[in-house]
Amino acid sequence: MLIGHQKIWQFLKKAIEMDKLSHAYLFFGEESLGKRKLAKEFIKLLNCQNSDKPCQTCHSCQDIEKEVHPDLILIEPKKKEIQIAQIRELKYTLTLRPYFGGYKSVIVDEAQALNQEAYSCLLKTLEEPLGRAILILVSSTRDSLPKTILSRVEQIKFQPVNLIEIENYLKNQGVKENQAKEISLISAGKPGLAINYFQTPEKLEKETTIIQDFLKIKKSSLSTRFQYAKDLTENQNLSEVLKIWLRFLRNLLLSKVGAKQNYYPGTEDFNVQKLKKILNLCQNLHFLISTTNVNQKLALEMLMLEL
Repeated sequence: MLIGHQKIWQFLKKAIEMDKLSHAYLFFGEESLGKRKLAKEFIKLLNCQNSDKPCQTCHSCQDIEKEVHPDLILIEPKKKEIQIAQIRELKYTLTLRPYFGGYKSVIVDEAQALNQEAYSCLLKTLEEPLGRAILILVSSTRDSLPKTILSRVEQIKFQPVNLIEIENYLKNQGVKENQAKEISLISAGKPGLAINYFQTPEKLEKETTIIQDFLKIKKSSLSTRFQYAKDLTENQNLSEVLKIWLRFLRNLLLSKVGAKQNYYPGTEDFNVQKLKKILNLCQNLHFLISTTNVNQKLALEMLMLEL
């Protein structure tokens, strides 16, 4: 079941109905928005054996869901990158006819992980589309992909899903209303995160604790903040903690400007200007620790000074 993204879904369905399919697409947007999920639903639509497409019950739909369909080719990073050997194998596979007469369908997940050789090899594939084949690149960022690739694919941007849609989905799964609200808010409009929290409550509890600690530390003395920075960098993954802070701060900012309801107690003293400043500092810190060998404790202490 899709959560949100109905405009994208209807656009793709219409492309099939009007026989205006592109041979290659780029689904891009933040992590956990449901890009890969929608790609699989699109492929089901192309290959479903029944009239009510996608039926979710025929062998084709079920095999695509399980990612074992012989006409579905899934490419993912190996050792943090997608290598040229994987794209060469893909090129050969695309020369073969579909097993069941539908479409050869390719999902290149985390396409930003393609190395330079793999990009060059993929470019040749995009320049010479082969018969009944659909190629879907899935990426958390468009900017890291070469312009030569971008110019040869139809680009579809995924946005965060309305929180009410996520909340309603969770309630339909039997989640109590208060918990469904909490999960939908903390997921920041990302269905993948919401489902993860629903299925693994300990992750939701951990993230809630991290947010509560952040709110407490903002009101603490400087020495307490520095001790927190020390404990955090020694005992937790700072990058993951910063991602949680960023989701929380973005949601809180939206609530302050009236775009979303604020379910977070204890945030009344945050004003929009201060929120923007802290959000920017967290973004810069996350980029810094992701791309350099900066001293994480020292960098986090600098952030603590600004809270």
